Amino acid sequence: MQREGYKFLEAVKKRQGDDVTQMIEEPGSILVNTRDISSGETALHIVTQRRDAVWLNFLLSKGANPNIADKNGTTPLQLAAQLGFTEGVEILAERGAAVDVPNSTGETPLISAVHRRDSGLVRLLISKGASADRADNSGRTARDYAVLMGARSDMLAEIERAEAERGEKTETYGPS
Repeated sequence: MQREGYKFLEAVKKRQGDDVTQMIEEPGSILVNTRDISSGETALHIVTQRRDAVWLNFLLSKGANPNIADKNGTTPLQLAAQLGFTEGVEILAERGAAVDVPNSTGETPLISAVHRRDSGLVRLLISKGASADRADNSGRTARDYAVLMGARSDMLAEIERAEAERGEKTETYGPS
């Protein structure tokens, strides 16, 4: 006999909306935040992976926690940033997802966006409160990675522009 959590996650994977709705609307149900026993993924991870904004909104409206990380420390927002799923990042951030939570390597969603050279996502994350100065496990920040990309990259300028729009002054270090 399969456990309820397994059935729930399988129904989400198979897009069985009626079954999912019935399971999570039972009184006292906490299935919406069920984690896969092997990966630690939640239903939000599953629908983010497939870039499904409709299911993302549905699960969040039913009480899904956007800050539950999988076994690699990856939250749904981090996953959305890695995939370049801008709509997912926006939905998750508006529904309470922490924008500066790093994964197990210390990489924040903003660092992922800089690595992707995704200026729109960089702008969005900074507007939602992401810090360009939060370091990963190697000690580098999103700003550091933007500098390392060199003059041919517009990432540093994008970070500074987004911070200015948010009302922050950017700091520069070293000789001027």
